[in-house]
Amino acid sequence: MNKHLDAIWKLVVDDMRLKVSSGNISMLFLTAKLTSIEDDIATIAAPSFSATMLQTRFSTEVKASLDKHTGRDMSLLFIPKNLVSQKGSDSIGPLFGDDEEPRPQTVVAEATQPLQVGHLPRVRAGYTFQTFAVSGSNQLAFVSAQTVAAHIGTSYNPLFLYGPVGVGKTHLMHAIANHVYQKDPSKKIVYITSEEFTNEVIEAIRNNETSKMKRRFRSVYLLLIDDIQFIEGKEKVQEELFHTFNILIDNGSQICLSSDRPPHEIKRLEKRLSSRFAGGLTVDIGAPDFELKIAILGIKAKEMGFELPTEVATLLAQNANDMRSLEGLFLRVATQAKTTDEPLTLELAKRSLSAVREEKRGQIHAEDVIKTICSFYNIKPTQLKGPKRDASLVKARQVCMYLLHKELGLTLMDVGGILGGRDHTTIMHGVGKIEKLVENDAKLSAEVMGIKQSLHG
Repeated sequence: MNKHLDAIWKLVVDDMRLKVSSGNISMLFLTAKLTSIEDDIATIAAPSFSATMLQTRFSTEVKASLDKHTGRDMSLLFIPKNLVSQKGSDSIGPLFGDDEEPRPQTVVAEATQPLQVGHLPRVRAGYTFQTFAVSGSNQLAFVSAQTVAAHIGTSYNPLFLYGPVGVGKTHLMHAIANHVYQKDPSKKIVYITSEEFTNEVIEAIRNNETSKMKRRFRSVYLLLIDDIQFIEGKEKVQEELFHTFNILIDNGSQICLSSDRPPHEIKRLEKRLSSRFAGGLTVDIGAPDFELKIAILGIKAKEMGFELPTEVATLLAQNANDMRSLEGLFLRVATQAKTTDEPLTLELAKRSLSAVREEKRGQIHAEDVIKTICSFYNIKPTQLKGPKRDASLVKARQVCMYLLHKELGLTLMDVGGILGGRDHTTIMHGVGKIEKLVENDAKLSAEVMGIKQSLHG
C-alpha cells in the first residue's frame, strides 16, 4: 500500500513541476509524503512549514492532481510531521530540519481564548506560528523564526527581522516567545521594545541600580527586542546592549531583534554593534502581496463568524497596503454589518470605504500630502509641481498623484490642477503606474507606507 501511495504522490509531484518553481518542488513537495487515502480523505504529512505552505498555497492544485490520478473526489488533510528525506537522484531534504517530536495538529489554528502566559505578560498568546498567514513576502522570515524557536541559540543568532510597519515582525517575535514558553515555562524569556530597554538603562543609571538591570537582561534564555532602530544615537544604551549581547551569545542564549530597516541603514549605530546585529541571519519581510492579504482576511472573517465573499475580500485587499490597515478596514466593514444587521456584501463594503475616505478627506489636505512627499524625497514643492522630468522627480510626482487620488479621493482633474495644471490622462497614467508598483515593488511599497504613516501621524 505504501508503494502505491508513494507512486501516486510521485505523479502529483510530476504534475506540480509543470506549475511551480523548482525551489518550491524541493522545499515543499519533496519533503512531503502521502501517508493514507481513507474514505476519500488524502492525508499528507510534511514538516510544519511545508504543511502550512502546501495547504495555504497549493491545496487546489494538489487536490486536482490527486483527483485525476485516483479518479475520486478527494478531501485533503495536511499534518505537520517529521519525515526522512526521500531517496532518489532528485530528492532534496528539508531546507530546515525539525527534530521536535511529531504530533498531529491543525496547520492554521482558529482563534482561541488567550492562554495564560505566566511570566510573559507583554507577549500576546494569540500570536503563534499557527495563526500567522504565510505567503511569498514573508515565507523566509516565517521559516527562520520557526527554526530559531526550535533550536534556541544554535541556528541563527541573532535573528534580525526588518521591514515596514504592519508586515508581521512583532507577530513572529511573539510566536517565538510563545513556542519556547509552551515547551518549557521555566525558561527566562524577556520581550521588550527598544524604547523600554532605553528607559530601563536610564533609570538604572539614575538610581544607581545598574547591577540589578544587568542581571535582568544577562541571565535570560531568550531576549527579544522590538524596533531596535530607536537606540540610534544613544551611546550608553548601545554600550549596555553590546555587552549584554556578547554575554548572551557566549551563554548560548538566543537574541531576536526587529527593525524597520537592516542594520547597516540604522544611523548613528556603533560599528561593533551593527556588526553583531548582522552576524546571525538578517531577513527582510516585504509588504504583503495580494495572496497574503486575502489569506489574512479569510482568517479574520472566520474569527468573527463572517462568510467573506471573494469580491469583498478583493476590494479590501486593493485598498490596504499593510496588515494593520487591512485589518482595520475589515473591522470597519464587519462592525457596520453587525450594527446594521446587514450581510457582508460588496455594496456595504463600498459604503464603508467611502465613509473612511470622507473622514480622511476632512483631516488631510492636498498641501499636507505635498509637504510630506517633498520632505520624504528631499525636494521642493516648486520642483514637484514643475515641468522637469528627472527620474527622481517623476517618481515623487507620481507618488503624489497616487496619494492625492487614493487617500484624499480627489478627481484626476483636481489632482492635475494641484500639480501644475497637468492633464487628467497624465494623472491617470501616474496613478496606475504607482498602483501596480505598490503591489510588486517592496521598496516602493514601503516608501508609500512610510509617507502614509507620516500623513496620519
